[in-house]
Amino acid sequence: MVVERYHQMGVAKSRIRVLFEYGMAQAAKVGKENVFDFSIGNPSVPAPAAVADTVRELLEMDPIALHGYTPAGGCAEARESIAADLTKRTGTKIRPENIFFTCGAAPAMTSCMQALAVENAEFLLLAPYFSEYPAYAASTGAKCVVVPPDTEHFQVHVDEVEKRITKNTQAIIVNSPNNPSGVIYSVETLKALAEVLTRKSEEIGHPIYIFSDEPYRELTYDGLDAPYIPSIYPNTIICYSYSKILSMPGERIGYVCVPDCCADSEAVYAAIAGAARALGHVCAPSLWQRVVARNTALRPDLKTYDQNRITLYTELTKMGFRCVKPQGAFYMMVAAPDGDSEGFSDRAKELNILAVPCDGFGCPGFVRFSTCVSPEMIQRSLPSFRKLAASYGLNG
Repeated sequence: MVVERYHQMGVAKSRIRVLFEYGMAQAAKVGKENVFDFSIGNPSVPAPAAVADTVRELLEMDPIALHGYTPAGGCAEARESIAADLTKRTGTKIRPENIFFTCGAAPAMTSCMQALAVENAEFLLLAPYFSEYPAYAASTGAKCVVVPPDTEHFQVHVDEVEKRITKNTQAIIVNSPNNPSGVIYSVETLKALAEVLTRKSEEIGHPIYIFSDEPYRELTYDGLDAPYIPSIYPNTIICYSYSKILSMPGERIGYVCVPDCCADSEAVYAAIAGAARALGHVCAPSLWQRVVARNTALRPDLKTYDQNRITLYTELTKMGFRCVKPQGAFYMMVAAPDGDSEGFSDRAKELNILAVPCDGFGCPGFVRFSTCVSPEMIQRSLPSFRKLAASYGLNG
């Protein structure tokens, strides 16, 4: 006997992973240079040299100290460094005691959900949303309530949020810069959302939290910044990862930050720590805690990602595709010309262009292209994109 909901998750693979695995198999058949894989958000820009330098320095440490267990929430050096960096950047006081290290943003998010998954709990998902959120929520037994997407500006339908809040609403997940749209939620959007959440929290008699999922926080373009949400809505819990900004997704390191401004912050932090304990997520890898502790000031090199998003947006728009211009992260959404995103993905696949339908992101009718690829691959892919456009009768 097995738990059926977990069995179903295991059988129903992520569409992203399925395409990624197909791309590897297809590359073996037709040559890697002839497969244009835009399916997965695997950074193509190498980790900064300082990361490798730090690893080499740390390997000179006493190996028992380096590779031994840290306290459950993280080593003091790492928590102090991140708290100081956040305080400097945000202008608000963050203490080391507000930080809890996790093995990336996914365990950060699942720990937060577990901590707040009281009986009949509901979590609001702003479409388009990261496709794994429903699986995280399902593991808690909580219900996901989807807020439909704004397919014109890709901000937030705040009125639709308000309609879906009930006495069981525990939190709303905000992901900005957004995966899959690449859009940054504006200060105006977040203020409007904060007003609704504040008012509805008072009406239902308990706080509604924001889980701010921030693995792309520093990946922004055109002089834009992702707003610091706790300064707009105090009841915000931050889930962060170094996978994307330091180009080391396989190392699985991140943290939860529960600021003091958050309602019941001490109890919430303790519940997140307890959930992480129950899930087996305590004591994130000690080597990588120390790496990020010494590199909190590092920022990603955005030149390649910026070039890629401009090239792909410009070229596909010229071909007649409707594209959502990314403001951050490294994804771009494209509307299926006939509204059939699954069909669009399949048709592209016949030309060895791999893109993910956004049905699983709560936004049918669009496909997602990861732009964290090599510029050369984008150039090689353009003739195939022109064939794809022609198959729809586009007049680019």
